[in-house]
Amino acid sequence: MFQFSTRAEGLAVDVTHTPVLTERVVELLTPAMQAPGAIVVDTTVGLGGHSLALLEAFPRARLIGLDRDPRALAYSRHRLADLGTRVDLVHMVYDQLPDALSGLGVAEVNGILFDLGVSSMQLDMDERGFAYSRDAPLDMRMDQERGPTAADVLNTYDVDSLTRILRNYGEERFARRIAQAVVSARQTAPFTTSARLVDLIRDAIPAAARRTGGNPAKRTFQALRIEVNTELDVLERALPAAFDALAVGGRLVVLSYHSLEDRLVKRSLGPRAVPAVPPDMPVIPDEARPTLRWLTRGAEPASDQEIERNARAGSVRLRAVERVAAEPGRAQNPTGGVR
Repeated sequence: MFQFSTRAEGLAVDVTHTPVLTERVVELLTPAMQAPGAIVVDTTVGLGGHSLALLEAFPRARLIGLDRDPRALAYSRHRLADLGTRVDLVHMVYDQLPDALSGLGVAEVNGILFDLGVSSMQLDMDERGFAYSRDAPLDMRMDQERGPTAADVLNTYDVDSLTRILRNYGEERFARRIAQAVVSARQTAPFTTSARLVDLIRDAIPAAARRTGGNPAKRTFQALRIEVNTELDVLERALPAAFDALAVGGRLVVLSYHSLEDRLVKRSLGPRAVPAVPPDMPVIPDEARPTLRWLTRGAEPASDQEIERNARAGSVRLRAVERVAAEPGRAQNPTGGVR
């Protein structure tokens, strides 16, 4: 567990941060990280918990860290400052990974980690508006310097649009009832803070449905967060781009926190694990052979011991893959890294 209190770059933070499944992440990436100068990418640096663990586990490696949240990058830059030239931190969303690598003169990398969802800092800072358990401004932007807020979505989307995002991104059975209630309530006053929305959701959902499944606002808040940050669209672009950046023998690990993310990981990477030929073809040409092999059997949950240490690991699902061949016609540097 990491307790972090700093005023790095003029921004105060005081949170308790426990990275999820750190030992398993390190174990899966280790075979790909043995060469001197190997490069690992943490696509969601957050407060740097996984990044620091990777740098300590692989003392000859270089780490490239991305995050869309400038506050998170400021804190991680402060935390990792002693590691100097081994660390490059970049303010980018992870679907911009190719641009980040190109800007650093890196052709390919040996390991990549995606730790999806909301960081500890974002959850624990009330003004970010991610937590439905506390009254806070309805922001939910991972990068507070750009884009519409959750309040903007609630106050401007029509019933059909709100229903769509609540149903598709929150898997909310009562999506239309909640959407209709939101549109009706905002005629009196626009939504600005979370407590009013939580109360509205509770009133809109039948009493019987409120007795199970935890806080009934959970699904709506998840849907709003995904919409505000275009999380699934970004992830759908990022996964193939990340795999394409791997050297042969490189490994990619993804930590997902809800079924929508996990299904997208499986759907995006899965086709690369099977030959690109009809199933009854007796001979598989080299150019049609799989470029990926799964390192995990399905999606791995956290152990009971991990969840006891870190409650936020309760919903995690881990998948990992290894690049076993280059794409046809693509020259690869067998040692990975800069070339």
